Amino acid sequence: MKLEHIAMYVNDLEAAKDFFVKYLNGKANNGYHNKNTGFRSYFISFDDGARLEIMKKPEMADDKKVLARTGFIHVAFSVGSKEAVDSLTARMKADGYEVISGPRTTGDGYYESCIIGIEGNQIEITV
Repeated sequence: MKLEHIAMYVNDLEAAKDFFVKYLNGKANNGYHNKNTGFRSYFISFDDGARLEIMKKPEMADDKKVLARTGFIHVAFSVGSKEAVDSLTARMKADGYEVISGPRTTGDGYYESCIIGIEGNQIEITV
């Protein structure tokens, strides 16, 4: 079994694409647009084969994202080393993203940080 991709709706499709390309080395496809429905999407591919589909349609609910809620809560990206975690966390913080934890070693042994990324979604950065 292989997880094929994860999908998320966003309000600003281009900004979301740019975020995953700029900070997490994603590679975006050329995008898809259904002219009948107004639906648009990009697939963002990562070096290990993982893919994220970001999508937008004309009318969507945009509920407030609280830190502790049911459902999917964060997307974690492994950057390869503690130094890379530190560096990317500092870069994102300098660019105005809120760091909500770390960088630190968690009780279960992970070295990670977590930021509030694009449109209030949590992004975990780990070794």
